[in-house]
Amino acid sequence: MTAAIQLQKIGYAYGREPVLNAISISIARGDYFIIIGPNGSGKTTLLKLAAGIIRTTGGDVRIQGRSIGRFSRRHLARAIAYVPQLIRTDFPFTVMEVVLMGRSPHLGMLGFEQPRDIALAREAMGFTGVDHLAHRKLNALSGGECQRVFIARAICQESEIMLLDEPTASLDLAHQVRVMDLMEQLRIEKGITVVMVSHDVNLAAMYGNRILLLNKGRIAGMGTPRQVITYQTLEAVYGCKVLVDLSPLGDFPRVTLVPSRYIPAG
Repeated sequence: MTAAIQLQKIGYAYGREPVLNAISISIARGDYFIIIGPNGSGKTTLLKLAAGIIRTTGGDVRIQGRSIGRFSRRHLARAIAYVPQLIRTDFPFTVMEVVLMGRSPHLGMLGFEQPRDIALAREAMGFTGVDHLAHRKLNALSGGECQRVFIARAICQESEIMLLDEPTASLDLAHQVRVMDLMEQLRIEKGITVVMVSHDVNLAAMYGNRILLLNKGRIAGMGTPRQVITYQTLEAVYGCKVLVDLSPLGDFPRVTLVPSRYIPAG
């Protein structure tokens, strides 16, 4: 089966500063693929390359078997929905209007929404729990509410691949779990491939079926949570002491930070 996303020896640099170095990964259709790593390891850059927002300085990005350069912007938007970490919320659109923007790759030349587009927008808002906010202005919402609105817009886009950059960063514990459960539901029920950047190693271990650990623009580990999330690997990459044991909830690792007061002197 053709992979959803293939990155073949991709590289990227900001000016003379390399960010990614010859990264090669293959993400299968239907994966819940979570990218973790320290600040500055290249996580967001890798996601932007996969989304076609920036272009690689070396190698090739392939989406569903086709080089990303062969996609028009419209057709790429039908294949991939992207939810960035930092989203402007200072424009005075309603939640319904923002979610309906996800339908733009599918609209005809006149750009008018049809009843099906409205129905899909309402379904997406219900899915993310923002349907009661449909007529509220975006700039009157909290950060967590805005995040769920933009996830609803991505769902409304009906793309087969969803890329999310730290979607739980501004959410409380209940909504973090809701978003992660939501992505799992989309993956199981609709076959969507989910690729997510996360700083939360425990959420990654609980939900990801495959994990990519980046460090200084290179792959430090890739595989199942149990293969990647070990105390040896995490301590080497993050430079801090951790305890890794098996979660009481299932066959996946649990990570506990070890404060310095519990580390023997010397």
